[in-house]
Amino acid sequence: MNAPQAGLIGQSVKRKEDARFLTGRGQYTDDISQQFQTYAYFLRSPYAHAKILNVNTAAAQAAPGVLGVFTGEHFRAVGGLPCGWLITSTDGTPMKEPKHPILADGKVRHVGDQVAMVVAETYEQAKAAAGLIEVDYEELTPVVDTARAKGAGSSVHDEAPDNVCYGWAIGDKAAVDAAFAGAPHVTTLEFRNNRLIPNAIEPRAANASYSAHDESYTLYVANQNPHVERLLMCAFVLGIPEHKMRVVAPDVGGGFGSKIFLYAEETALVWASKQIGRPIKWTADRSEAFLTDAHGRDHATVAELATDKDGRFLAMRVNTTANLGAYLSTFASSVPTILYATLLAGQYTTPHIYCHVTGVFTNTAPVDAYRGAGRPEATYVVERLVETAAHELGIDPAEIRRRNFIHSFPYATPVGLTYDVGDYDATLNQVLELADVAGYAARKAASEAKGLKRGIGYSTYIEACGLAPSNIAGALGARAGLFEAGEVRVHPTGKVTVFTGSHSHGQGHETTFAQVVADKLGIPLDDVDIQHGDTGKVLFGMGTYGSRSLSVGGSAIVKAVDKIVAKGKKIAAHLLEAADTDIEFENGQFKVAGTDKAVPFASVSLAAYVPHNYPLDKLEPGLNENAFYDPTNFTYPAGSYVCEVEVDPATGVVRVDRFSACDDFGNIVNPMIVEGQVHGGLAQGIGQALLEHGVYDVESGQLLSGSYMDYAMPRADDLPQFNVVTAKGTPCSHNPLGVKGCGEAGAIGSPAAVMNAVCNAIGVKSVAMPASPHTVWQAIQANR
Repeated sequence: MNAPQAGLIGQSVKRKEDARFLTGRGQYTDDISQQFQTYAYFLRSPYAHAKILNVNTAAAQAAPGVLGVFTGEHFRAVGGLPCGWLITSTDGTPMKEPKHPILADGKVRHVGDQVAMVVAETYEQAKAAAGLIEVDYEELTPVVDTARAKGAGSSVHDEAPDNVCYGWAIGDKAAVDAAFAGAPHVTTLEFRNNRLIPNAIEPRAANASYSAHDESYTLYVANQNPHVERLLMCAFVLGIPEHKMRVVAPDVGGGFGSKIFLYAEETALVWASKQIGRPIKWTADRSEAFLTDAHGRDHATVAELATDKDGRFLAMRVNTTANLGAYLSTFASSVPTILYATLLAGQYTTPHIYCHVTGVFTNTAPVDAYRGAGRPEATYVVERLVETAAHELGIDPAEIRRRNFIHSFPYATPVGLTYDVGDYDATLNQVLELADVAGYAARKAASEAKGLKRGIGYSTYIEACGLAPSNIAGALGARAGLFEAGEVRVHPTGKVTVFTGSHSHGQGHETTFAQVVADKLGIPLDDVDIQHGDTGKVLFGMGTYGSRSLSVGGSAIVKAVDKIVAKGKKIAAHLLEAADTDIEFENGQFKVAGTDKAVPFASVSLAAYVPHNYPLDKLEPGLNENAFYDPTNFTYPAGSYVCEVEVDPATGVVRVDRFSACDDFGNIVNPMIVEGQVHGGLAQGIGQALLEHGVYDVESGQLLSGSYMDYAMPRADDLPQFNVVTAKGTPCSHNPLGVKGCGEAGAIGSPAAVMNAVCNAIGVKSVAMPASPHTVWQAIQANR
C-alpha cells in the first residue's frame, strides 16, 4: 500500500488528470457515439433582424437519410429558454423578459439565430438537406450599437419597444451628487468595454437520447453545470420530470463561462430525440461558435471620480449601458448589475458611489458571463479612473492608491458588499518590488534610445467570488440557490470516492479536491477518486463558475469528510474499547488520547462494512456521508498588477515587455495550479486590452469578426514572461479551508494595467480597447 502523504495541502502536486489528456484518453462529448446514432444540423439566419414569412421544408424532408425537419412551429407548445436572475428597474417594474424560443418563430433577431433543425443518418446528409429549406424573409432594420440601442427606432422585441430591458441602479445618488458639487477635482472618462467572443478549445456539443422503455432521457453535453442544465430544461422548458432526465458533462475542453448556460441546440436535441426515437448528436463548428456562443462584456460607460486636492476619493458616479444581445441568456441580467456595480468600490474607501445601468436588447448574439463576469468591467472603470486622476493631480499612481486603501476589516462598501479580510498595502508593496519599479526610469531611457515609447501602468483589483449566499442572492433576484453539495464514500478497503457538484473543465479539480480529502483523512492521494459532471451519480450541485469550486464545492466536501471522521471515531472507540470522546484522529490513524493505542483508517473503514465489532443498534453500517455548503459571504481575492509596454510610434504596435502580478488568494491548496490559472487569466486580459474585439457592422448586423482571420486571439509571442507571485495572504474567514478564488483574477486586473501603461507611454488620457496598432497610431497623431 502507498504511504500516506502528509501535508498535501499547499503542495504543487502534478495534476492527476493530465495523463489521460496528454495520451488522448480523454472523452469529450463529440467522442461519444451511441447505438443508432443520428446527427443534427441547424439552419441559421443570414439576417440580423427579419420577419420569417414562410419556411418550406418539403424538399429537405424528402432528402436522403433525413429523419426529421423541425422549425419554430414545432416548439410553440414548450417554454422559452429561461433567465436565471430577475432584475428590477428603479421604477419598481420587473425587467422585460421576451420569450427566447428554441427555434426562431416568426422573427429572427441575430445572424446565426437557429431557424430549423434537420436530423439525418449522417451529418453530411443533414447539412445537405438544410440547404434545400426555403425561407422567405422580410428584412428589418437591425439595432447593433450598444450606446444607441435605447430608442433606436427599431425594436428587437415588441415587449421592449425602446429596446430597454431594465434601468437599474445602486447607491445613494443624492449623496454622490452633493459630493461632486463641492469636489476640488473631478476626473471623467468615457469608454467602451469591448465585446469578447469566447473561444474554448472544445466547441459546444451535445448528444441526446430517449428511452421508450422507462420514458427517460440522457443528455451528454459540454457544460459547466449539468444539474442546472437539467433543472432549467426540465422545469422551465420541456416539462420533463427531473428524475427522468440524466445530464452528463464528460471531459469538457474549456468553458470560461460560455458553457454555463442553457442553449437552444441541446434543448432541441432532447425534445427531438423522443420524436424520432433515436440519439441525436450535434457539435458546433467554429463559425457557429463565433455566431452563437454567448459573448462577453460590451459596455458603454461614462465614469467620474471626485477627489479632494490631495487625491483622497470623495465619490464615484458611473453610468453604463450594457448590451444584452438579442435574447436574455441564463445569467445575462445579473452580470452588468449585481456582479458589476457592487464591485465599484474596488480596494478603496470611497464614501459614496452611485451606478446606473441600462440593459439593452440588440440584434447581436446574447451577452452573458465571460471569465470574471462583471468584475473585469468594474475593475476597468475603477482603475482607469484612479490612474487618470493620479496623473491629473500629479500624484504617483501607487501613492494615490495607498492614500485610499481600506485598512480596517470587516469593511462595508457603499455598494452592498462586506469585505471580510484583506491587506492591500502588502500586495502593492510586493508587486512594486517584483516589477522593479525603481529601475523603470533606466528602462524608459533605453527604450527611448531605440526610438520607442515606454509606459508603466498599475491596477489593483478585488473580486467577489465563491458566489453566495443563497438567501441574499435570492433577495437580489437569483432564481436558484448558490450552495454546493459533496458526497464522500469510503469503501471497505479505505479507498475513497468523492462526488462533487462542482465541475472541472480544465482547472484540475481531480487533483486539488483529492489533495484536500487525502490531507484531511491522512491517506495516499491515489486512494482518492473524484467524480463530477453526472447528475446520475452526483447528489446535486450548482456547477462551476465565479471561482467558486474550492471555496464552495470544496467546503461541502470538507463538511462531509468531517462527518466521516466523526463516525469513524465512534467505530474506532468500539475497536479500541474506549469512549468516543477520547478518540483523536491524526495522520490517518484513530488514537486513544494519551496512549499508544491506535487503529488505522483502513481498519475502521473495513469495520464499518463488516460490523461485528460494534453495536448495530447504535451505529449504522457503512461509511458514506454527504453535505451541503451554503456560504455566508463571498470570498474576496485581491491583488496588484504592474505592466510595462513599449510602443513603436511609427506603427502604433504595442508590445507588453513586463508584467508582474501579486495576488492574495487566501490559503493555497496547489500553488502550481494557481499560478497556471493566473497565467491563463492574464493572457485573456491582455487579449482584451490589445487584440480581441467582437465587431458587428452597424448597418447590416453582420458579425465582421467571425473567424480567426478577423478575431485576434493572443498567441505566445504576444505575451511576456509573467512575474507571478501569491502573497502570504489573508485567509478567508468564513469557509473551513480559508481559500478564496483564483480562476478569474488574471482576467480581472490585467486589462486596466495594460491600458494604463499604453496611455502612459503615448501621453494621452484615454485609448479605446483593444489598443490595436491603428488605434494607438491614431492616438499618437492626434496627441501631436
